[in-house]
Amino acid sequence: MDERFAPARVPWSTRPSLKSMAEEVGIDFDAFTAALAANKSDTEMAVAFGVSTEVINRLREHFERYGLHSIMGED
Repeated sequence: MDERFAPARVPWSTRPSLKSMAEEVGIDFDAFTAALAANKSDTEMAVAFGVSTEVINRLREHFERYGLHSIMGED
């Protein structure tokens, strides 16, 4: 590779967005983010959304690690 050209650093990811992940398991995205903002526990959210605590835990981990859309850019 020519050393004059740096490898491209594109501002996108192949990870799904938190919204698409929530919709996939039948959780309303806006309600989920409101529950996160209200600092609800995984157990409280699992009961409210009718899913297992593991589903909520995975969604929360995704949010904490990657944010809403998993898109990182570089200027």
